[in-house]
Amino acid sequence: MITALSIENFALIEKLNIDFSNGFSIITGETGAGKSILLGALGLVLGKRADLSSLKNTTEKCIVEANFSIAKYNLQPFFEANDLDYEDDTIIRREILPTGKSRAFINDSPVNLQQLQELSVYLIDVHSQHQTLELSEEDFQFKIIDAIANNQKHLVEYQQILKHYKELKTTLDHTKESLSLILKEKDYNEFLFNELYAANLKSGELQELEKSYEALNNVEAIKENLDALLSMANEDNFGLLKSLKEFKAILQKNSPFSETYQALLERTSSILIEFDDITKELNRESELVYSDPEKLEAINQKLQLIYSLQKKHQVLTVEELISIQNELENKVVSVTALEDEILKIQKNITDLEVQLDKKAADINQSRSEAIPKLNDQLIAILNELGMPNVRFKIEVTAADKYFSNGKDNLLFLFAANKGTEFGLLKKVASGGELSRIMLAVKAILARYSKLPTIIFDEIDTGVSGEIANKMGEIMREMSKTMQVFAITHLPQIAAKGSQHFKVFKTIARDTTISELKLLSNDERIKEIAEMLSGKEISDSALNHAKALLN
Repeated sequence: MITALSIENFALIEKLNIDFSNGFSIITGETGAGKSILLGALGLVLGKRADLSSLKNTTEKCIVEANFSIAKYNLQPFFEANDLDYEDDTIIRREILPTGKSRAFINDSPVNLQQLQELSVYLIDVHSQHQTLELSEEDFQFKIIDAIANNQKHLVEYQQILKHYKELKTTLDHTKESLSLILKEKDYNEFLFNELYAANLKSGELQELEKSYEALNNVEAIKENLDALLSMANEDNFGLLKSLKEFKAILQKNSPFSETYQALLERTSSILIEFDDITKELNRESELVYSDPEKLEAINQKLQLIYSLQKKHQVLTVEELISIQNELENKVVSVTALEDEILKIQKNITDLEVQLDKKAADINQSRSEAIPKLNDQLIAILNELGMPNVRFKIEVTAADKYFSNGKDNLLFLFAANKGTEFGLLKKVASGGELSRIMLAVKAILARYSKLPTIIFDEIDTGVSGEIANKMGEIMREMSKTMQVFAITHLPQIAAKGSQHFKVFKTIARDTTISELKLLSNDERIKEIAEMLSGKEISDSALNHAKALLN
């Protein structure tokens, strides 16, 4: 429950500090006095967005701070999940700086608006006149039924499965799209891959093939050169080998006379050995060199194939062709892989559909069991509120589609009088009837939910007299299990509160200020009398006010 509210520099409020008790609190005041400002300030600490127009003095910051007693509401898991310090008496503070920047704190820890909004769901239900229109919306009607059916756990489990189901459906669509694109190019990719695969390409082979081609293509010139070299080396009279040997023999004669001659002899011996080895190597090469037109043609064909593939794929190396071959192989293979993946995803989707159908059936069953309870309780409360012949026709039927809250279609029809046909609430219910139905719904929900606080903002629209008195009694009954606030213009409801606040305007220093005051018993009698008769309070109005309060 909310125990205190502090407001500084917000709209028409300069500074306001107010303490609240549990039970049933009334807030009254003339139109335009600032009741909506209070709700606006409270909305800030509940996570609503704000701007500079909220500041009374645009040179100072606006601060709204609310104290909540939450010991009974098992909110520790929320604080742990959001890494916040838990306190039984929790303080939520919202600041709006003159720059327009907004800051929010829970127990002095900075938080974002989403965290405030998530926490506010567990703290306060603010019922506005606009919310009465939600009665006609299917989502709100389902929330009523699900609260009575205690479907929260079922719905959370269903929504978790549904989230996974939707993710898989998206994945399936994307996988099918990928497969479709690959299939369009499948034949061409297979042709390109087979062409490259048949070429049996090897890294570095282009350079080797080009060298072999050059050698085979010039075999006659190579053979002629080798023969000439061997002739020069081995010629009987003037061959290089014979001359080197003679050179060595003459030098050897001088070697005993000097170390220099000995060193030159050793170097000459090395040259002779090396040249002899070169001659033998040339002999071997000469024996290997021969004309092979078939091999030359084979190498030429392989080279032309590689050149053609390079031109076709617009690359310069065999290594790039091999890379393209691998990519094409992956594409060709991925068709089978994607087909397998699609089958796997489809199986998983089918499994999830089985789970969703089971959960949806559980939700449908509990809703079907809750509807008679809702129907009976609505009729009982509305009978007290002057609608003795009210009837509801509420049915849930299984649908083929997965909705966010199950697989049910909902029929929620209403008839206010005997002999009238059932119709949609928004078409057949008057404003006063909608207000009474909404109060009945809130009273029923209060029995099933553990919400600490509810605020009724003029839920009495369109009613008066004894009906207003009954509405006040229902709200007072609700306040036995939760904190209830009612912003009202009706004295019958105002008299039912355990405490009564008045919103009023004053003028100070040429500026208009909204204030909130807790009324004493005498002030309360006067306020209710004024609500009965206007500014000119008569004795009969005072007596009537006292009678209402008693």
